[in-house]
Amino acid sequence: QVQLVESGGGLVQAGGSLRLSCAASGRTFSSNTMGWFRQAPGKEREFVAAVRRSGISYYVDSVKGRFTISRDNAQNTVSLQMNSLKPEDTAVYYCATSFAIVATTPVTTTQPDYWGQGTQVTVSS
Repeated sequence: QVQLVESGGGLVQAGGSLRLSCAASGRTFSSNTMGWFRQAPGKEREFVAAVRRSGISYYVDSVKGRFTISRDNAQNTVSLQMNSLKPEDTAVYYCATSFAIVATTPVTTTQPDYWGQGTQVTVSS
């Protein structure tokens, strides 16, 4: 079993920045892809970003150039630096692991086996 705990959400004005962090514990698999998904009110959960153990990263088109995902394999953590935030980035953000990237244009993933509890990000206009 894997536990994922997110932190770093909050309220920010448009154009601002936030950094989300996720710590994995339990039966962790350092070789697994780790990533972030988000769910806005009334919408389905969507992929945001992922990073392989090698450091290769993937992003949904809407966040490219604004968000940066990184991981620390020794600490089993993954972070998401979010810059130039927009109101449409408002959502609950979920950390996830144990999933596969099956396509890259656009990025498509399998359903993750493990999810965090989610952290709210609100961007005001």
